[in-house]
Amino acid sequence: MTPHELVAVLEKHERWLKKRQGGARANLTMANMEGSNLSGVDLTQGKLSGANLSHCDLTHANLSNADLFAAHLTKADLSGCNLYRADLRGAHMRGAKMKRAILKEADLRGGALLYGGGAPGKGGKGLDFVRSDLSGSDFDDASMTNANLSGADLTDVSMNGADCEGALLTGATLMRASMKSCNLARADLRGSNLSGVNLQGAILRDANLTGAMLAGANLRNADLQGAKLEGADLAGADTTGANLARSAENFSVQIQQALHSHYTWINTSGTMGARADLAGADMTHIDLTGVNLSGANLKGANLTGAKMRESLLIMCDISEANLSGADFTAAILDGANLRGANLEGARLDGAGIGWVDIKGPDGRPTGRLWAANLTGSRLAGASCVRTNLRGATLADCDFSNADLTGAILSDANIRDARFTGANLTGASLPPPPDLDD
Repeated sequence: MTPHELVAVLEKHERWLKKRQGGARANLTMANMEGSNLSGVDLTQGKLSGANLSHCDLTHANLSNADLFAAHLTKADLSGCNLYRADLRGAHMRGAKMKRAILKEADLRGGALLYGGGAPGKGGKGLDFVRSDLSGSDFDDASMTNANLSGADLTDVSMNGADCEGALLTGATLMRASMKSCNLARADLRGSNLSGVNLQGAILRDANLTGAMLAGANLRNADLQGAKLEGADLAGADTTGANLARSAENFSVQIQQALHSHYTWINTSGTMGARADLAGADMTHIDLTGVNLSGANLKGANLTGAKMRESLLIMCDISEANLSGADFTAAILDGANLRGANLEGARLDGAGIGWVDIKGPDGRPTGRLWAANLTGSRLAGASCVRTNLRGATLADCDFSNADLTGAILSDANIRDARFTGANLTGASLPPPPDLDD
């Protein structure tokens, strides 16, 4: 298409938009406009399906409600472009610049293309499903509320500060994308691949991340309140500072049944239900606030980042479990077995991890005490403000850089325990062990 022909089409389209005589809707289907300067043009409702707009300057252009089905926009500059409700199904936008672009309610799904001649060596017609290719594009600060990006290839894109509230991203590939401070509230990300994505400070409130791949993702300080994470893979994800909490309903049926059966066992004094055996179970970021799991078997379980505030874990076996970053504020773990557990960065403020009275068959105290066992546990950087560790076995524990302000360690066994850099202000410590023992 020559520049003169393009100018004529744009002039007629402008008259059509203004409903003036001699106007005609722009029909640039399959037109080759590669490298053209279309900055600021108004192609509202224009027909551009299959058009070649690669390397074009479309900054601040108006393409709202335009038909850009399977259009080629590779490395085009659409900064500040208005693409409200545009049909971009099957579009090729690899490396495009979309900074501050408006993509509200735009359709960026894959699209089906009718081809003639059939597959090689065959006759007839058929359909090819073309995936929208947006890889490497720059969507920083773009407005993409309620946009449909399901199944799109968004590998290595930059969406920092983008507003994607309510966006549909089911099955999308977002590997290694940078989405810092991105608003994904109420977004549908079911089955999406978010491996290695930088979601630092992102808003994911009430987002649906069921079955999503988040391995190695950066979720530092992300807001995940109300997010659905059933079946999500968070292996190696950095969730420091994130308010990530997963209700029991977000876990496998086996875990749900074990918890339910344990609650029955507790409430019926063991006459019904069964003690929970969740040894080795993956319950990362589970929210069990206030739950009574006393006597449960959690040996070797992964409870990284779990919310266990005010929970009861008396005489529980949590040995060799990963409890890093977990919140045990005001929880009761008296008599629990925490031998070899990883409690690095955990919050244990006001928790009770001391001894418990052993009761006889008649329910009366026998006079024997069963101490919590933390032998060889790692509590580096943990917050143990006013934690009651009286009588606990803390041999070979690592309290490096932990905050033990006001903690009670009287009568505890602290042989070979390490307190390098720990804050022991106001803590009550047992006398130093006799080295000759």
